[in-house]
Amino acid sequence: MAKPLDGVLVVALEQAVAAPLCTARLAEAGARVIKIERPEGDFARGYDKAANGVSSYFAWLNQGKESIALDLRDPDDMALMQRLVKRADVFVQNLAFGAAGRLGLGADDLRTKRPELIYCSVSGFGSHGPYADRKAYDLLMQAESGIVATSGGPGEMGRVGASVADIGTGINAFGAISAALVRQARTREGAEIEVALFDTLAEWMTVPLLHHDYGGKAPGRIGLAHPSIAPYGAFETADGNLVLISIQSDREWKVLAADVLEDAALGDDPRFATNNARVTNRAATDEAVGAAFRRMTTPALRSALDTARIAYGQVNEVADLSNHPHLRRFDVATEVGTARIPASASQSDWTGPARAPGINSHGTAIRAEFSET
Repeated sequence: MAKPLDGVLVVALEQAVAAPLCTARLAEAGARVIKIERPEGDFARGYDKAANGVSSYFAWLNQGKESIALDLRDPDDMALMQRLVKRADVFVQNLAFGAAGRLGLGADDLRTKRPELIYCSVSGFGSHGPYADRKAYDLLMQAESGIVATSGGPGEMGRVGASVADIGTGINAFGAISAALVRQARTREGAEIEVALFDTLAEWMTVPLLHHDYGGKAPGRIGLAHPSIAPYGAFETADGNLVLISIQSDREWKVLAADVLEDAALGDDPRFATNNARVTNRAATDEAVGAAFRRMTTPALRSALDTARIAYGQVNEVADLSNHPHLRRFDVATEVGTARIPASASQSDWTGPARAPGINSHGTAIRAEFSET
C-alpha cells in the first residue's frame, strides 16, 4: 500500500528530540529520511540504555530512518552533504544558532540554488530577537515560558513530566512541513519554516496569559485540580486510590450529586448550583465530593461514575500505563534487539514496525548512491 510521502527525500541534520520527532513522523508517512550524524553519533544515543540496551529516546525518535556519519569539517564529507541536499525535497536542521549558515547550509544558501526546497529550522527562540543565540533545552523552556510556574501544587513549582517543549515543537514542525509539501506538490514552490520551542509553549500558555493580561491575575498552582472548573480534580477512594473527575456543566453536577454522591439537594444548593459558585466555594465543593468518594471502593465508584456517565480517570503510575488496556505498542528493531514502544497517536493504514539505525549503518550505501559519478 502506498504511503502519503512515498518518494519524498528528507535530509535531516539533527540531534536530540524536537527535530528527530518531526522527521520520525515524516518517515512514518513514507518519506525517505537520511539522518546526518556526527562521527560519534547523535548525543541522544547516550541519554540512557532503557530500551532493551538502547537509548529510549533514540529508539523512539529515529525509527524508519537511514543514518550516515559525516564530519562536516572535512571537504569531502561537506561535498557529499551538498549533493544530498541538492536532491532533497525537505531539509531539517536544529544546529546551534548560526551554525548552519557558517557551514554554508543556511536557508539563503540552499534555497537560492533550489527555490523548491522546503527548509525547516528548529531552535529554542527562533532566528531573531534578543535570545536567539541562547542555548535552549526542554526544561529551560518550560521555565522560561511560565509552564513551570503554573505546574505543581500550591507550594512548590514542578516541571511537566514529559519533554513537552521538544515534543510539541517536533509535532509543530511536522505539521508545517506537511502543509508545505502539499503546496510544493502543486506549485513546485518551497518554503522556509522556523519552529521554536519557546513559541510552542507560549502558545500553549494562551489561557493563563489572557487571564493575566485581561483579568489581572494568572491562575495559581492547584495541583490535580482545574483553575476554572469545579469539581475537576482527584479524590481518594476508600481503598486509597485517586480518581480524577471532571464536571463540565451544571447539569452534570446535578447528576453527580444525585446519582454518585447520593445527595440530590447539593445539585440545587446555591453554594454549588453553578460552576462559578462551585469555584468560589471550591473547598466546600471538594469536601462534599471527597467525603462521598472516601466511603466508596474504587470499583464501586468507577461503576457509579460509568452508570451516571460522569467523566473520570484513575491517577495511574507509569506501571499502570504499561498494562493499560488502551496502550497501543509496536516493535522498533535496534542494533541490539527489539524495543516495544507506544504507537504514534495518529492511527492510519500506513503505520507499522520500523527500525532505528545504528551510527552510520547506511553510510556505505548512501556514499555510493550520492557519489560524484
